Amino acid sequence: MNALTTQVPALDKTLRICDYLGTVGQASFSQIHQALDLPKSSTHTLLAALVAHGLLRQDHDGKYWLGLRWYELGNQAVAGFDIKREAMPILYELRDKTHLTCHLGVLQEREAIYLAKLESTQSIIVKSWEGRRVKLHCSALGKALLAWKSDAELELIFSDEALPVYTPTTPATRTELKRQLAETRARGWAIDNGEDLAEVRCLAAPVRDARGEVMAAVSVSGVGFQIPDSRLEELAILVRAAGIALSRVLGFHGPADFG
Repeated sequence: MNALTTQVPALDKTLRICDYLGTVGQASFSQIHQALDLPKSSTHTLLAALVAHGLLRQDHDGKYWLGLRWYELGNQAVAGFDIKREAMPILYELRDKTHLTCHLGVLQEREAIYLAKLESTQSIIVKSWEGRRVKLHCSALGKALLAWKSDAELELIFSDEALPVYTPTTPATRTELKRQLAETRARGWAIDNGEDLAEVRCLAAPVRDARGEVMAAVSVSGVGFQIPDSRLEELAILVRAAGIALSRVLGFHGPADFG
């Protein structure tokens, strides 16, 4: 989350609020001012101004969301820089080395969304598409996007301890998910071991922006026999290398071993 401090405090607070909502999806006034430690009076005024300008919207329950003005501005920004365009050569290389289906995805509210997909070169393919939303707690891509978030951020995304279960290997609780995310941080890559679809396994690695924040993830997917346990180490090295390569393109100059 944006912690940069400048000589324009109102702008700093605006970006902190928007970054926070971009992480949690939606939040009440109380959640915003408590999570960001902002004074009540000025926060009320700032939120009202952001709603008036279309940068935030407020639903009938009083919860705040990012507004469509960001979508308009984002489209204009993408015209000058397109992460999908930058990622494609790296995804092609990853696909050609692994012969698996490859994805690029980002966090959007409480789900991940595929920005790009390259089909496997093999006859058996994983059914997915660009624009598809995937669950965070039972996908490798989702875990790679979540693993470097704080406990407070995770508890806002997953407000209940119990999580939806789809297969025998789906993490069933927030506690179990946090344990898996700790493993992801330690090794630098995430795994979906048939947790959304029993027959499909995936590995994913984070992509960082110039500030070092995880902004996307890359993944490889296949059916069980395409990703046996004996291939995990090989595939983990390749998917991590792809994540690091794209992070470098995006301006990240931190250590390569940023797991």
